Amino acid sequence: MEEAKKGMCNPDLSGDTPVRIRLMKLFWMLGPAYVRWAESQMEQDGITPQRMYLLGSLYEYGPMMMSALKDRLGVTATNITAHVDVLEREGMVERRPLPADRRVTIVSLTPKAEKSLEGLCAPFMDRVSSIFDSFSPEEQEIVFSCLLRMRGFLAEHKILDEKGRSFGTGTSEPVATSEQKA
Repeated sequence: MEEAKKGMCNPDLSGDTPVRIRLMKLFWMLGPAYVRWAESQMEQDGITPQRMYLLGSLYEYGPMMMSALKDRLGVTATNITAHVDVLEREGMVERRPLPADRRVTIVSLTPKAEKSLEGLCAPFMDRVSSIFDSFSPEEQEIVFSCLLRMRGFLAEHKILDEKGRSFGTGTSEPVATSEQKA
């Protein structure tokens, strides 16, 4: 019995271990490695992963409360303030109070940041997706289809939303601006 337990927890991907267990082990290994790969590709553009996550969150979700950005990035209030301070000085983001509650600070991208992200996005995606170049187009479609089913399972279990974004501890709902409310 003890020998069987060791076999299941062994990181080896070969042997008599059921395929679903080997897949789990492989995903466990590849997930963090893929994130490191993607982050290394960000640095080629002279942008840190933390900065890209912050700007990318604002680009995808629109203006957000500082507390939502803090939660999305998993950093402290001091850390998010420091990041936003630097980006604000560079003209990449702007802060404004929430009209309904002036104690709440809303952060949004500037046109300069949007233009910068649009210029970085395609080359970055091309570099990161090069990891799939060793797969034929048919294999890519099969992997894609399988991963979509996996995403559906995770969404059904409230781990991801329908677009594949992780449910976090804090809200990342876009903040309606006064122009959007009118």
